[in-house]
Amino acid sequence: MVVDTSAIVAILLGEAGHEPYVRALADAETCLMAAPTWLECAMVITTRLGPRGMDAMERLLAGAVVEVVPFDEELARAAHRAWIQFGKGRHPAALNFGDCISYALARRSKAPLLFKGLDFAQTDALAAVPATD
Repeated sequence: MVVDTSAIVAILLGEAGHEPYVRALADAETCLMAAPTWLECAMVITTRLGPRGMDAMERLLAGAVVEVVPFDEELARAAHRAWIQFGKGRHPAALNFGDCISYALARRSKAPLLFKGLDFAQTDALAAVPATD
């Protein structure tokens, strides 16, 4: 399973409906996250929760044994293709920079994508849990 920023933020901020994301992380045999996604999570969580948020993020990712995958040229090209097909201003899914990276890793890994929101639901990505707003 590939983990997007939106799912981690929902869990750590205790957003309504975050429980399925917690279960998905606990049940997944493999959890992957692209290195830029890790950075995006860290930036959002540090902004919202400060240093204690980063501690919580590190514990969550370690507990779920999330493997941070390097962002190489192949993944960059796949993310660009995702933007061409589903990017903001190009498609109703309106994937942003970070979304394109998570989508590309999920496609490359042939893995479901753990995300919150309706953006990825408008793509051909396989959802790890049913899409919710």
